[in-house]
Amino acid sequence: MIELLRTNNPVLISWLQALLEDDGIEVIVLDSHMSVMEGSISAIPRRVMVHDDHILRARRLLDAAEIDYDRSETT
Repeated sequence: MIELLRTNNPVLISWLQALLEDDGIEVIVLDSHMSVMEGSISAIPRRVMVHDDHILRARRLLDAAEIDYDRSETT
């Protein structure tokens, strides 16, 4: 699994999960329980992960939707 995006925005995560899954890309959201435990200060962002084989397709979908993400990961 490769991290696609890291954010504290639950609406963005939900929308992104629907977008990717509609295109057949499995999504796993990590740290969602930790970010709930830490309260409302948003110190622990949730990580949206996709399988290595789908990372390029997922990034293309993010680009098409004009969603900003860390492009420094080159996998």
